[in-house]
Amino acid sequence: MPILATVMQGLNKFFVILPPLYELILEIERDDIRGGQLLNLLHKRCHCGVPELQACIQRLLWHGHQVLYNQLASWMVYGILQDQHGEFFIRRQEDRDVEYGSSIPDMSEKLARLSTDDTSLTYWHLGFHIFLDMLPEYIHMRVAESILFAGKAISVLRNPSPAFQFHDALYNPHIKKGSQKVHGSVGCVPVQKEQFLDVKVIGEELLPQCEADKIEAMLQDLKESSEFHKRSFECSVDSIRAVAASHLWQLVVVRADLNGHLKALKDYFLLAKGDFFQCFLEESRQLMRLPPRQSTAEADLMVPFQLAAIKIISEEDKYFSRVSLRMPSFGMTVKSSQANPKTKTYTDGSSGALLSNTSSETSLGGWDGIALEYSVDWPLQLFFTQEVLSKYRRIFQYLLRLKRTQMELEKSWASVMHQDHTDFAKHRNERMNCSTSQPRRQRFRPMWRVREHMAFLIRNLQFYIQVDVIESQWNVLQSHIQDSHDFTELVGFHQEYLSALISQSFLDIGSVSRILDSIMTLCLQFCWNIENQESSQNTSELERITEEFNKKSNSLYTILRSSRLAGSQRAPFLRRFLLRMNFNSFFEATARGVLNVVRPRPSLNQQ
Repeated sequence: MPILATVMQGLNKFFVILPPLYELILEIERDDIRGGQLLNLLHKRCHCGVPELQACIQRLLWHGHQVLYNQLASWMVYGILQDQHGEFFIRRQEDRDVEYGSSIPDMSEKLARLSTDDTSLTYWHLGFHIFLDMLPEYIHMRVAESILFAGKAISVLRNPSPAFQFHDALYNPHIKKGSQKVHGSVGCVPVQKEQFLDVKVIGEELLPQCEADKIEAMLQDLKESSEFHKRSFECSVDSIRAVAASHLWQLVVVRADLNGHLKALKDYFLLAKGDFFQCFLEESRQLMRLPPRQSTAEADLMVPFQLAAIKIISEEDKYFSRVSLRMPSFGMTVKSSQANPKTKTYTDGSSGALLSNTSSETSLGGWDGIALEYSVDWPLQLFFTQEVLSKYRRIFQYLLRLKRTQMELEKSWASVMHQDHTDFAKHRNERMNCSTSQPRRQRFRPMWRVREHMAFLIRNLQFYIQVDVIESQWNVLQSHIQDSHDFTELVGFHQEYLSALISQSFLDIGSVSRILDSIMTLCLQFCWNIENQESSQNTSELERITEEFNKKSNSLYTILRSSRLAGSQRAPFLRRFLLRMNFNSFFEATARGVLNVVRPRPSLNQQ
């Protein structure tokens, strides 16, 4: 046989393979296709009608998947991102910032807002993202998010904070091996570096080696498979994610005492410790009658705050030392105790409005900017992010205003009644007739009618929020914590809890929240004006406040009883609140009277 014919016969089987491969190589070089993009291209070219070409491209795709599995093993077993050439679909945040033109100071500002020096937590919040350009189309976004979460979780578990290691050694000695002994004490006595437990030892306890081996075995099974099976890949990723989420749950919920901190946030941010805040408001009542002074507002608050703590908070309350009171408008923090300087605190400087001593109305509400902060240790920053604490802070400011309004309404009644009884006893002892006190009582009677209307509304609103909203949602959250062993599920449940508190308290409805703010302001102004009536016979200001309150309360009832709001699932207990408010049809009649000008509410002029 001629040589040329022999060569042609030997190359004949490559005629269907080499030209398409050449075109494929040209396309890869021309478009600079690499990494996940290359896998995506090969996966598309696998679907052809030429068996030889299909087998060849499948072999190329298999080799590409070997690199992918190696990257997945590094990321999901060790929490390390090995991607020097930017081919993996998980990328560092700074890579994206450079790509999209973000400046380095912007990134530094984001990192600073985290208020944490812990590298693993920094990377958890801002460190990594999914780069869609390198994500193969046959890998679903949900699967990519599971891969991202698993790697971040493994990184956190393998890199515990040194402070957590030392705390865990002191308070959980039963889970330590006999060779890891800790000497020294926490507090003012310094602890030497060599006394901290080895990071690797703690990391192995948070993620046992057997679990890491299990994850590696799953990826090895995928790697050894001759073909890429989408279902097997997704099942393995879900299993790995479940392992990481379970151990992260164990770390945050059990070892970091998540439920204790949730209870503390409920006690202080949601005013479950009502006796403490009642005492604080009573101690600071006279202070809050004056406009806050820019130079000393925070220091002025320290005295009543510490007095209330001494009277109410027991020494067994280990969470109170994490609570601090601040006036965000002035930028200083009043600590409840001398906390560990290494303990990091999330702050939110945007809370509260700027105050001005030149405006009387602004000065009256100047103390509304009071906010609480809660210092969080590793690893609870994974759960209590800055956004979460900001929501707690917002609810706290609302509840504290409500409680302060209720207290002022009660105190004004007690104060004037005490004065009335004193005057009556004085006139009786002096054997004077009651001609002097009787007109005074007649003058105050309509004021007390209005005050009772105000107190009735505020009491029912407070009961609705504290019992129907907070307690019911707290019970739901507790049942979820008991049933769930997945960290991401727990984060979702907590977000639902906070969202329910905000929505069912009407904080996310602008019209309702503005009306409630106005009502509380009017109540406070009413109380202060009533106590000043001793020296003034002019009731025009009280009449203005009364008229405005009637309008606002009627508007509030009309909005809340609307079918769109009362019939929605966002406020399942709203009907109870409306029933308590309108138990004798008073609100309904007066609201209808305002609309039809039929039956206005009683005013101060009605005797």
